Amino acid sequence: MHFTDALGTPHQPDPAARIVSLVPSITELLCDLGLAGQVVGRTGFCIHPAAQVGAIAKIGGTKDVNLEKIRKLAPTHVVVNIDENEKPTVEALAQFVPNIVVTHPLAPRDNLALARLMGGIFCAGDKAAAWCAAFEEAYAALQAQPKGRPATLLYCIWQDPWMSVSADTYIARMMAEIGWKVPQLDDASPGAARYATRYATRYPRFNWSDELVARIDGVLLSTEPYRFTDVHADALEKQIGKPVHVIDGEMMSWYGSRSLAGVRYLRALAQSASMF
Repeated sequence: MHFTDALGTPHQPDPAARIVSLVPSITELLCDLGLAGQVVGRTGFCIHPAAQVGAIAKIGGTKDVNLEKIRKLAPTHVVVNIDENEKPTVEALAQFVPNIVVTHPLAPRDNLALARLMGGIFCAGDKAAAWCAAFEEAYAALQAQPKGRPATLLYCIWQDPWMSVSADTYIARMMAEIGWKVPQLDDASPGAARYATRYATRYPRFNWSDELVARIDGVLLSTEPYRFTDVHADALEKQIGKPVHVIDGEMMSWYGSRSLAGVRYLRALAQSASMF
């Protein structure tokens, strides 16, 4: 039996795996599947669950990975993500790590396959199945309730420069579950017209304009990766004259374990019909 990752690479079950996770949300999932004792390395952004990750060695950030630290940990598996981690880093890791497990969930229900993949490779299938059952129950409850009022909302993940998300992202598909959509944006970064990277297409930079504001019903300011606060929201609302709300970035963008709470968070948002 084998389990296939996001690139189509097959992986055999390994009960003795030594795991390095370069994806914060998946580090949390691995711990919740009872695998914390086998996770030998994690990024500094892997902060959940706090009681367990504190004992796991840090190996840098998601995009500034310390390859030598990982080499010394002698992992059998490194878990990476197409959006989170840089391709050159992954290629360098593949030179000395036997198994690179690539993930790329794009929609809420992709969490089922993700949990089964982690549970299958690392021999925690029963716990993964239990988690999937809980997710299916929460997702069914979300589907059973009326969606919120349809709205076009600009979801902001950064400022200086301002950055948003495209429709081809996990965040946008989370929003779509309750009837919200994101506007199409042309990346405003230097040289974007000549050289459009995949990342820029999915997480475009933009400039505020009257035309953009006219196309949206409001703005969502995420608490991560940029730490937007109510102060930012109040200032921007005065600037553009449209509703602006701070939204929990972990609930909207963290797949894996936190997506279960994220689906419940969506239910609460859908019931807040007065937001926009």
